[in-house]
Amino acid sequence: MRAFLTGASGFVGGHLAAHLTASGDEVSALDGHNDLLDREALREQLAAAAPEAIYHLAALTHVGRSWEDPAETMRVNVLGTLELLEAARTLGSPRVLLVSSAEVYGAGEGRELDEEAPLRPISPYAASKVSAEYLGLQAFLGRGLPVVRARPFNHVGPGQSDAFVVSALALRVVEAERAGGGEVRVGNLGAARDFTDVRDVVRAYRLLVTEGEAGGVYNVCSGRPRTIASLLEGLIARSPAEIRAVVDPALFRPVDIPLLSGSGKRLEALTGWRPEIDLERTLDDVLAAYREQEAG
Repeated sequence: MRAFLTGASGFVGGHLAAHLTASGDEVSALDGHNDLLDREALREQLAAAAPEAIYHLAALTHVGRSWEDPAETMRVNVLGTLELLEAARTLGSPRVLLVSSAEVYGAGEGRELDEEAPLRPISPYAASKVSAEYLGLQAFLGRGLPVVRARPFNHVGPGQSDAFVVSALALRVVEAERAGGGEVRVGNLGAARDFTDVRDVVRAYRLLVTEGEAGGVYNVCSGRPRTIASLLEGLIARSPAEIRAVVDPALFRPVDIPLLSGSGKRLEALTGWRPEIDLERTLDDVLAAYREQEAG
């Protein structure tokens, strides 16, 4: 299959490109999110690639930073998606996977969320993803473009930016190790999230392209929420150094969702997909990647 990726240079994009290549796909890529807004360049690249499938990952993804510049978040995530969908239409009908986010559900009233749960975006980032999703739905309903929407919950793995919580905590633990022990600054430890290893997430994305129903939407999640406190404890327990956590109010978000956990039953029923990589292995791999980086 000829596949075209946006956001290929990002954390998930790199893992997805590797998975697609290993699956025998021919992969072309668009690296930066700003390239989405260059209409002519985008259309030229798509025309040259002639993809059968498009994976749209490129976006501004940091929830906390979206509060600082909501206009830029909307510009990239919404208008960038619109430009991609319009460009895809010029190619005929390639399958398009729009990667959204579980953040669209908001607080979710403390329950496990399936795809029928109401959308209640709290952050500017979440609002941008709701908007992008509905552009995709409109492209399917109004234009007949076969768009599938994925709503991944939190995903983690080696190579993720330290702007995200597990990677940030792992980096601080490794830095404390190098210093012989000490403090690790932390934010809200009480929040609970549904984490899946990125290598499982990208498997789900390819399955959705090959088997997902056009116009459909699918959660990608483990269904097993973990508090940030428990993940921090796991990271510290893997360190030989004496490390203690210190709460830093500067690391708290303006608004934080207490619990975000999903049901992946729709995806499992369609494709048989389930997470295969245990979160304990993920923590080992994230720490190992930072230790290698620090040693280098």
